[in-house]
Amino acid sequence: MSDKGRNKKVSNIEITIESNRTPQTLMNTAVVSNILKYTVNRCLRAQNVIKIAAASAPVFKRDVHTTKPNNDLMEFFDVKKNWGETNIRVGRGWRLDELRIKSNSDLHKLWYVLLKERNMLYTMEHECKRQTRLFPNPERIDKVQESMDNIETVIRERNVAYYKLETGETGERPVEDVVNLFGLPEKYEKKEHFIPKFMNTRWVKSYYEHGFVNSAAVKKFMRLYKEKQYNVERKARNRDFNHVQHLLKRFPNMDMEALKAEYPDVDIEKAKRTKKARGHFMPKY
Repeated sequence: MSDKGRNKKVSNIEITIESNRTPQTLMNTAVVSNILKYTVNRCLRAQNVIKIAAASAPVFKRDVHTTKPNNDLMEFFDVKKNWGETNIRVGRGWRLDELRIKSNSDLHKLWYVLLKERNMLYTMEHECKRQTRLFPNPERIDKVQESMDNIETVIRERNVAYYKLETGETGERPVEDVVNLFGLPEKYEKKEHFIPKFMNTRWVKSYYEHGFVNSAAVKKFMRLYKEKQYNVERKARNRDFNHVQHLLKRFPNMDMEALKAEYPDVDIEKAKRTKKARGHFMPKY
């Protein structure tokens, strides 16, 4: 069959189908067609509105600062221009008043900057010791450590203030005055344990039943320790008394009120009557 005959047959079939359709079928087809056109138009209109809004809206770009990647170990060493120097000019450490006005995020960043600086200084100090060279300005480590201690102090102050406001407590680890195994008083920071103290038979037996605090060894230690402390205090009193005697000998007209304020534990009148306080002149007192 040729193409001309095939097309004629198809046209006859379509004419037959159109003639067989009822008016109700044609009406339903028109309604469905209108609904589809309306839906497509609404979708296209919504897409156009979205595109126009996206084009007219301002674009906000968030700049993220990232350091240049450096995969070697030179960050643990000082800059090369300071390697042969014997004196490096550095500033002072951070003070508490300067750190209190900074935010928590700034303190967090500053902490890691100081931590990196401290690691670098420790590395340079070790390298100088290995090469038997002088480490320039070793007080830099003390300044960095002082700054880190001040940051920790400020953070602790803020935590205490927050916990007191919220819970009425400091939030710090509770501290208790106890007596250690040597019989000396000490501050014990409490911490969590799996077993309570009264149920820990191993600790109770060693601390109470064996009597570490009241044992003969501890008593002997405490006796020698108190004797040592007494000798230290006695030598300090004798040293101050002798110093006051020499001051009275060299400066007989000095201000006694200022001398008494400087050495309150020394008997000034007794020191005046001693032979060491007399000079090569007739005493005035």
